[in-house]
Amino acid sequence: MSETPQIEVSVVGSIAAISATDWDGCTDGQDPFTSHRFLLALEESGSVGGGTGWAPRHLVARLDGEIIGVMPMYAKGHSQGEYVFDHAWAGAFERSGGRYYPKLQCAVPFTPATGPRLLVRSDIAREALVSAAIQIATDNHVSSFHITFCTQEEYALGPELGMMQRVGQQFHWENDDYTDFDAFLAKLSSRKRKMIRKERRLAQGFGGEILQLTGDQIQPEHWDAFWQFYQDTGARKWGTPYLTREFFNIAQRTLRDDILLVLAKRDGKYIAGALNFIGTKTLFGRYWGCAEDHPYLHFELCYYQAIDYAIEHNLARVEAGAQGEHKLARGYMPSPVYSLHWIADKGFERAVNQFLTDERAAVDEDIEFLAAIGPFKKSGD
Repeated sequence: MSETPQIEVSVVGSIAAISATDWDGCTDGQDPFTSHRFLLALEESGSVGGGTGWAPRHLVARLDGEIIGVMPMYAKGHSQGEYVFDHAWAGAFERSGGRYYPKLQCAVPFTPATGPRLLVRSDIAREALVSAAIQIATDNHVSSFHITFCTQEEYALGPELGMMQRVGQQFHWENDDYTDFDAFLAKLSSRKRKMIRKERRLAQGFGGEILQLTGDQIQPEHWDAFWQFYQDTGARKWGTPYLTREFFNIAQRTLRDDILLVLAKRDGKYIAGALNFIGTKTLFGRYWGCAEDHPYLHFELCYYQAIDYAIEHNLARVEAGAQGEHKLARGYMPSPVYSLHWIADKGFERAVNQFLTDERAAVDEDIEFLAAIGPFKKSGD
């Protein structure tokens, strides 16, 4: 009778405690967000760590001394920068006399992009990582453990791992083997096609040029400009920008091959920009900002330039970030996104589970409705 493999799981307080080779050897490499270089940039720049409410508590699973799985995990002192909202849960739990924070969060900070969260060389490491996280939460009297923006495969495993399932919604553009932007437009209804052409014409007539920069094309001066845009947007959306200025300095050194920076330049000055990250199959839109307002320039830099790039580079999709039903009219269709949740208090868990059941039904209905009114030609058009 064979014995169950004994997997040892340990906690490290910094991604730097693990080699890039060991960590990245557990990832699928399809997006940069769970890479050692990206998570290290967050830590070294002070975007996460002391004083941010994101304390690294990464898990490492070993079998016979060999690393077979890792998990990016943080002890959270708040619910900011997650994009899967549990503020109402926290409020309800604390009104009933509980203490919701700290909680444990398996996530990529500030990044609402779907991808593997249980990073494994062997499937047997998945259960070990989740079980270890739940045990850590239990031993330390932590209220809850969450895995956000996981893959559909990880989501499906949730119930067997003792976690509740949650479904949300984003808007993604899918590449139907388009040869160019006009081929994409040809699939849209006449009204939407005319609208997008008008928006692009007006946006591109702002009086300057639009640049797509990646790799060595990106220079420090571009980050100087983008930092101003990012600060303005961050201050309006979150109060305080999540990423520090040093993050962009590190990005110039270690992440620029993962980045597409779209900038608008007029009269020798950069006036607006959009930051994207490049995966093997997906372009991920992340941040936008501007110093001048011009009609439809936001749509051009964030959505249409991203589609242009995806078509030219044979990428399967563009994920344009969280929320935003205005994306629907521009060819970005509703798509489910997934998360998993464990709550220590059984009474509160039952209440949340009922909420999630009702929420899943509502999200499914919303996706079905939005897909039906999408901009693409209907059968018979």
